[in-house]
Amino acid sequence: MRLIDTHNHLDFPPFDDDRAAVLERARARGVERQVIIGVYQAHWQRLWDLVGREPGLYATLGLHPAFLHRHRPAHLAELREWLQRLAGDDRLCAIGEVGLDYYIENPDKPRQQELFEAQLELANEFERPVLLHVRRAHAAVVATLKRLRPARGGIAHAFSGSYEEAREYIRLGFRLGLGGAGTWPQALRMHKVLRQLPLDSIVLETDAPDITPHAHAGERNSPEFLPDICVALAEIRGVSPEELAAASYRNSCELFGWEP
Repeated sequence: MRLIDTHNHLDFPPFDDDRAAVLERARARGVERQVIIGVYQAHWQRLWDLVGREPGLYATLGLHPAFLHRHRPAHLAELREWLQRLAGDDRLCAIGEVGLDYYIENPDKPRQQELFEAQLELANEFERPVLLHVRRAHAAVVATLKRLRPARGGIAHAFSGSYEEAREYIRLGFRLGLGGAGTWPQALRMHKVLRQLPLDSIVLETDAPDITPHAHAGERNSPEFLPDICVALAEIRGVSPEELAAASYRNSCELFGWEP
């Protein structure tokens, strides 16, 4: 199987001791490309340095709603500068992780909304896809997307909503990022939704080091587990792992503008 991990945090400290070995094992298992996600300004350079050192890695840059306490008004201006400087570099493949998070304690909804809209406007200006973070905020996110209409679409990362919510994202040009959460036996609603989704709407992800799949319960999640996620989700979906992997690979390449 040829696979693309469309969302992970390989630059995070849990991988500092064995990052090279993780990359080697992931590649050996067919994970050809990985998208490493930016979440706040202070780690963009660290992320970009990693992408520059290793083949098959791509970056996104964004201001994540759960890290609101870290963000400053100047960081939006810095994000624009990064996008301008790297306008011709295909290793910067999207803006993200951005969105709304109403699950965190006492969310500052107006400030989250302002930051989200500003980054959607940058996505349109620089013609980049958007990688969404959404928790307990699907209605607000969809309403915002309908107003601002990101031209390149994107991915609703770690999607766990209803089929009706999935259809809204698909209509807006978004794919649905599926990973370890859907592999757990108790995720019955996700299983039902997965069986209904068209294959051309699905991309695979790990979100490593978080959201470990059931087959690796108790372990740190890792990009090398993406084949196991694919196998488990394919069984639930009722297709072969090869078919799901091929669909996800094709969908990811179409979204990011890569040659398959």
